[in-house]
Amino acid sequence: MNIAMPLPKFEFDDKILDQGAEISRRLDQLRMEKFPPNAKKTLRSFSMAEVAHYLGVTQNNLKRLHLEGKGPVPAQAASGRRSYTAEQMMELRHYLDRNGRTEVKKYVPHRKPGDKLQVIAVVNFKGGSGKTTTAAHLAQYLALTGHRVLAIDLDPQASLSALHGFQPELDRNLSLYESIRYDGERKPISEVILPTNFPGLDIIPANLELQEYEYDTPLAMQDRSSLEGRQFFTRIGKALEEVDSRYDVVVVDCPPQLGYLTLTAMSAATSVLITVHPQMLDLMSMSQFLLMLGGILKTVKQAGAKVQLDWFRYLITRYEPTDIPQAQMVGFMQSMLAEEILSNPMLKSTAISDAGLTKQTLYEVEKNSFTRSTYERAIESLDAVSAEIATLIHRAWGR
Repeated sequence: MNIAMPLPKFEFDDKILDQGAEISRRLDQLRMEKFPPNAKKTLRSFSMAEVAHYLGVTQNNLKRLHLEGKGPVPAQAASGRRSYTAEQMMELRHYLDRNGRTEVKKYVPHRKPGDKLQVIAVVNFKGGSGKTTTAAHLAQYLALTGHRVLAIDLDPQASLSALHGFQPELDRNLSLYESIRYDGERKPISEVILPTNFPGLDIIPANLELQEYEYDTPLAMQDRSSLEGRQFFTRIGKALEEVDSRYDVVVVDCPPQLGYLTLTAMSAATSVLITVHPQMLDLMSMSQFLLMLGGILKTVKQAGAKVQLDWFRYLITRYEPTDIPQAQMVGFMQSMLAEEILSNPMLKSTAISDAGLTKQTLYEVEKNSFTRSTYERAIESLDAVSAEIATLIHRAWGR
């Protein structure tokens, strides 16, 4: 007769703390191996074709500039191929803007006097909808196309931060919580902004302290001697006022839950992007999210919040056109939400997921790491989505 051995006893809290610390240590080890010597992310160079694409010029135009000794000097490989760094691409952009033949300055698409800061809240109630992937690639695309961008990671899990090379539990970076907290320790938002490896793109990374805002806000709302808690929804908007002139676009990656952080971001937003995976369970989840969000926003508006959007759109993510049920679900959504669905979906791609394994986006990885057709299909999809959003931004500025 076999006697089953009893399972060993353990303390759950101790075990998960130990395992979390071990995972963090291993991730830092990988980071040191991937980005030596100081574990900071660098950025690859961009080919002539890529630079021409993001600048909106022809390759022949770039070659002519180089031959005439105008603009930055590209690096030249043994094969003869030329490439520019992201910093040189920005230098080229400003050179073209200064020396363009037309009076319309199209190469540096910064805000003009009177154009308001565009704040895009990327939201979904359900994890796995491609929200962070969308926010990261959108912010980087806008920077590559000449916009001054601030990315804000509002998700305590800090996935957007990780994609930009920050590991909150080791780097000890401050989060937006420091600028929206209710006590006397509040800091100006300029003190929590960090540069990324993309010129023109800064970030406010996340950490677990952000969760404190969810606990602090209801307590502050009970304080009848102060309006701060009852007007919690103004806190991000007010914090951004300090750096309004520094940026054209703010991309906010909201947490996958309908809490005070998300509501505060939505109240500061000029536009909202809702990501949705075209499957029945995801659509059901999104319908509940919309019903709850709409109801709560009505209550918040009655309390004085001004939720005035220039636009909002649904983005189909992780889409597989050959998947018949997915195609049917997209058709179903379009029959109801046609005007608000972006024309370009974000395709599901192994290139995007494989890049994420090394905490990189598709704009960072070397294209020769993938099959050419796989890479080009993915990058064309990402560019098309982001270009459509950039057009909405420019339309909001009256362009």
